[in-house]
Amino acid sequence: MGRKLYVGNLPYETGETELQELFGQCGSVDTVRVMRDMATGRARGFGFVEMATDEEAQTAITKLNEHQLGGRSLSVNEARPKPAYSGGGFGGDNGDGGGGRRRSEPRW
Repeated sequence: MGRKLYVGNLPYETGETELQELFGQCGSVDTVRVMRDMATGRARGFGFVEMATDEEAQTAITKLNEHQLGGRSLSVNEARPKPAYSGGGFGGDNGDGGGGRRRSEPRW
């Protein structure tokens, strides 16, 4: 079991300090990060908390999953690794190394 926890369905006004205090009831908290929109700085409604030990992380999941915070029911579980993306949305590679664009001859 990992020590890094995903915390979802957070009220948008929840900050790192509030999460630190909440998860501190379950044990030692190493790090807290509320994810924010890059353009506006507004919280995105989820974050990550890293506990000091696996046992404390399991206690936090058991105690705080579906805990009511700001009128919302939190979703707390073990964080999964970020998925590897297969590429952008700019067309496929057709084997010519051009990223999906056909090579055209000049118009004379």
